[in-house]
Amino acid sequence: MESTRASRNAASWRLGTAATAALLLATCESPPSLLEQIKTTGELRVVTRNSPTTFYIGRDAVLGPEYDLARGFAARLGVDLRIYTADQFWQILPDVMTGRAHLAAAGLTVTPPRLDLVEFGPVYQRVEAQVIYKLGTGRPRTLRDLLGGRLEVVSGSSHAGLLERVRYREPLLTWIESPAADVEELVAKVASGEIDYTIVDSNEFAVTQHFYPEARVAFPLGPAGSLAWALPLGEDTSLREQVSAYFAELTASGELDRLLNRYYYYAGDFDYVGSRAFVRHFDARLPRYREYFMEAEETTGIDWRLLAAMGYQESHWNPDAVSPTGVRGIMMLTETTAAMVGVADRVDPRLSILGGAQYFTRVLRKIPERIAEPDRTWLALAAYNIGFGHLEDARILTEIAGKNPDDWEDVREHLPLLSQKKWYQRTRRGYARGWEPVYYVDNVRRYYDMLEWMTAGDSMDPIILEPVQELASR
Repeated sequence: MESTRASRNAASWRLGTAATAALLLATCESPPSLLEQIKTTGELRVVTRNSPTTFYIGRDAVLGPEYDLARGFAARLGVDLRIYTADQFWQILPDVMTGRAHLAAAGLTVTPPRLDLVEFGPVYQRVEAQVIYKLGTGRPRTLRDLLGGRLEVVSGSSHAGLLERVRYREPLLTWIESPAADVEELVAKVASGEIDYTIVDSNEFAVTQHFYPEARVAFPLGPAGSLAWALPLGEDTSLREQVSAYFAELTASGELDRLLNRYYYYAGDFDYVGSRAFVRHFDARLPRYREYFMEAEETTGIDWRLLAAMGYQESHWNPDAVSPTGVRGIMMLTETTAAMVGVADRVDPRLSILGGAQYFTRVLRKIPERIAEPDRTWLALAAYNIGFGHLEDARILTEIAGKNPDDWEDVREHLPLLSQKKWYQRTRRGYARGWEPVYYVDNVRRYYDMLEWMTAGDSMDPIILEPVQELASR
């Protein structure tokens, strides 16, 4: 049982408290340990935050390194995980201190002020606080270079405390602490020129920097920091001992490194342009699979070149492609998607292509028919990448802004807002990597245009046709 609703967690907290009180009255013995309370209620309560390095809802699953770690720990204890997100960053530690949450798994940096409030578990990742600036505005190299600029950080974050500790070096240094902003929003504001600087942990910037190419690292601020789970202070060490044992096992087995790599491989390995590589693969790889893409067109009515463009964006037409997150094959299908469209072998090129085409037709059917082409196709591609629910959230935000939710360019402008707290907290499904479908659609369109040009004269069919039949189970 898992839930991101704080209200449900509050109810669970009250039930857990009642169960603990009943246990005390029944036994008249010493109070049960925190670990015993968790096992009695059968539930581990964890507070986190919405971000790509902690917890978010993906296309067909809940994702995030902190979520995966918390889920594994709950399984180790033999209890259910109830995870929820704090409304504001500064609320995370108070939830642990009051017992509303048993622990916080939220990408928290261990700092001296925080050690007065909570205990921390083992360090599982080292990060560096980095000053971020906009390319072309002059790279600052010291704190003095920040004077006179607009510097904004998240209120209650370790970066605000770090600035307080280093201000003795530059007493005139000033900054704004924003209680409603999150890291991605501040990076976006730097990239757009709305603010001059922000401070971001190196792991978070590694995930976002490719999508905000104008944002660059100026210099590190202070020594490297440590990320760890926050736990209640006190003499009761039962839960802390279990957390320590859990991380020791993950480290020894190498599973901790593998888990983190699932989420951080993307930052350095994602290839968006590669025009020369595309031409090379067009000659060397596509001829092997072209007949399967054309078969998929016959089955679904979707232009084979569009499907091929999707396949290139997904895997560079590599049937053996596999990502650290477990998606496989030319169309990089998840296990859930493969099962949905009846694909038993995701690395079989033909089945992967036919399955990916069938899944895309399912997504396309969800897009209202009133929407004209090619906008309907571009919206479907975005939904194929991020999930239909998140696309609907972006369309609602587009309409709220007075723009056209049926126009791809208007929706494209608002999709990245799903990664900014002040916007995604208004949506039904919360945080999403909203810049990802923007780049996905842009690249598929680019490859599609290239394929149309490189196959000119092969077919006089329209750009895209309405799907006409289901893929039979194979």
